[in-house]
Amino acid sequence: MKSSADYARYDDEKLISLIAQLQTEALDQLYDRYNRPIFSLALMIVGDRPTAEEITLDVFMRVWQKAGSYRADQARVSTWLTHIARHHAIDVLRRRAVRPDQYALSLDEITPAVPFPAQDPGELAEHSLRRERIQAAIGQLPADQKQALTLAYFGGYTQAQIAEVLKQPLGTIKTRLRLALQKLRDFLRDEQAPEDKSTQAVNTYNMSEED
Repeated sequence: MKSSADYARYDDEKLISLIAQLQTEALDQLYDRYNRPIFSLALMIVGDRPTAEEITLDVFMRVWQKAGSYRADQARVSTWLTHIARHHAIDVLRRRAVRPDQYALSLDEITPAVPFPAQDPGELAEHSLRRERIQAAIGQLPADQKQALTLAYFGGYTQAQIAEVLKQPLGTIKTRLRLALQKLRDFLRDEQAPEDKSTQAVNTYNMSEED
């Protein structure tokens, strides 16, 4: 019989294969590894802790149900989990028919997202520093720009989807995002060291108008 230490030694792909065989201890181990970053991502998207907690539990329930569908050649386990969490959180927002005043959680109220486990401590430190700078920059934005950028950057929304969620004209959303990006670039350009690449991070979200 395997001990908890045995499961802790397994890599993510091995855990998924064991979950597909209905081994609950493997699911427990995967949950221990990833529940915090999944919760943080959900919180960034939906804006309240109880809902983010529900989404986190739902994500791992779906992993239990769909572990057999995971394909290692298509994505890492962490990427697969992020995909499930992101889509589930966006579905929750759509069902709520979110209004702008309902999406008012400030960055100060958000627990900084815990990055997925990294092998390289230097990479983890760089990630944390970049994230701190981005959060500080976002904190300087007006509320309406911060709101649109949060949906785009953390939620993966397109411009058209943001307009639908916030019940605003597409042109208004374009303007908010354009102004937010410019302010972020200016802030990060002033704050970063010459070799730092933090400004690249503000361009990682989807700026497309397509659904």
